Amino acid sequence: MSGGTIMDTMTSLPHQNEQNVIRHLTNLVKAPASNDDDIKKKEESIMELGNMLAQNKQTEELRKMIEQTRPFLVSLGKAKAAKLVRDLVDLCLRIDDQDGDIKVGLVKECIQWATEQNRTFLRQTLTARLVRLYNDLQRFTQALPLAADLIRELKKVDDKDVLVEVELEESKAYYNLANTGRARASLTGARTTANAIYVNPRMQSALDLQSGILHAADEKDFKTAFSYFYEAFEGYDSVDEKAQALVALKYMLLCKVMLDVPDEVNSLLSAKLALKYNGSDLEAMKAIAAAAQKRSLKDFQAAFGAYPQELQMDPVVRKHFHSLSERMLEKDLCRIIEPYSFVQIEHVAKQIGIDRSKVEKKLSQMILDQKLSGSLDQGEGMLIVFDVSTPDEAYQTALDTLHAMGEVVDALYSNASKLN
Repeated sequence: MSGGTIMDTMTSLPHQNEQNVIRHLTNLVKAPASNDDDIKKKEESIMELGNMLAQNKQTEELRKMIEQTRPFLVSLGKAKAAKLVRDLVDLCLRIDDQDGDIKVGLVKECIQWATEQNRTFLRQTLTARLVRLYNDLQRFTQALPLAADLIRELKKVDDKDVLVEVELEESKAYYNLANTGRARASLTGARTTANAIYVNPRMQSALDLQSGILHAADEKDFKTAFSYFYEAFEGYDSVDEKAQALVALKYMLLCKVMLDVPDEVNSLLSAKLALKYNGSDLEAMKAIAAAAQKRSLKDFQAAFGAYPQELQMDPVVRKHFHSLSERMLEKDLCRIIEPYSFVQIEHVAKQIGIDRSKVEKKLSQMILDQKLSGSLDQGEGMLIVFDVSTPDEAYQTALDTLHAMGEVVDALYSNASKLN
C-alpha cells in the first residue's frame, strides 16, 4: 500500500479501535494472495498484526497466527520466509511476564516446521533462539546440550554469525551453573569467531558484557572488568539499548565498590553518558557505595534488604555478596577500633551488632592477613592495637645493597671457578 503502512491507514480512521484493527488485519492475513501486490500487503499485515499482539501480550494468539501463516510462507522465497518467521518469533520472545512453556512450545513448533520444509538455515537460527530462551528462563541444563550440538553443526557449515551467538549463550549457561572455566572457554571461542567477521554493535556489547562478568567472577580482576563493562555500556548506548546499557552501568558501579573507590560512584553517574540513566538499580548501587564510604555494615545490610530485586536477585551481584559483606565487616571493624589502643572484644561486638565469637574470629583473620596491626589477649578478652610505624627507607636501601653485593660476589666466584 502506498503512502504508509496498513497500520497507518487503519488507525487514521476515527471509528476504528484496537480490536477492530486486529480483526481487520487477521482477515487480511487469512485472505489468499494472488499477485505481487497482495503478497506484499499480506507480509505487511502479518508483521503489523504480530506487533499488535506482542504489545498486548497475547502470546497464544500470536502462536496461532504464526501457525495460520505457514501455508503462505511456503509460497515465499526461503530467505524472505526465514526473515518473517525469525521476526515473528523474536516478537514472541520479547513479551514479558508470560508463560515460558508457551514460548518454548512456539519455537519448537517453528523448528519442526523448518525441519519438515528442509530449511536448514532457518532451523539453525531458531535453535539458537531456543538456546537463548532457555537461558532467559534459567533452564541452563536444557540449554547446554542443545548449544553443544548446534555448535558442532555450525562449525561444519562455517556459519560464523550464528556460531558467535550460540557460543556466547553457552558461556552464559556455564557461568550460571558455576563452571567459570568452561564459560571462559566458550567465550574465547565466541570472541575468536567474532574477530573473523563483522559483528554488529549489539552483539559486540554482549561479548564485552560477558567478558567483564567473567573477569570479575574468575580472576577477581575488577579493573579489567570495569573496562569491559564500560565498552559494553558505550556500545548499548550507541544502539539505544537502554535496558542492557543500564545493566552494564550497574556493573561498572559494582566494580568501583569492589575496587574500594566508592567515592567515584557519584562522579561516574554525573558523567555525560550516564546522566540520562536512572532507576532502582542505580539507586541500589548508590546505597551500597554510600555504606562503603561510611564503612557501615549496618547500612550495607539495610541496602541489601531495601533492594532485594536489584541486588539479591541479580546473579552477578549475588555471586559477589559474600566478598562484599566480608569487606564491609572489615571496614566497620577498622572504623570502630580506630580510636583505641586497647579495646574489649565484647564492646566491639556490641557496637557492630554481631556475635562476639564471630568478631574474635574475624579480628584474628585480619591480623594474620596483615590487614590489622595488633594482637588478641584472649585471657582478658582484649584487642591490643599497635601503632603502625612508617617503614625506614634507609633499612630497605641497606637490604637492597647487601642483596646486590651478594649477587656480585656470586658472579665473581663463578668466573674465578672457570679460570681454575
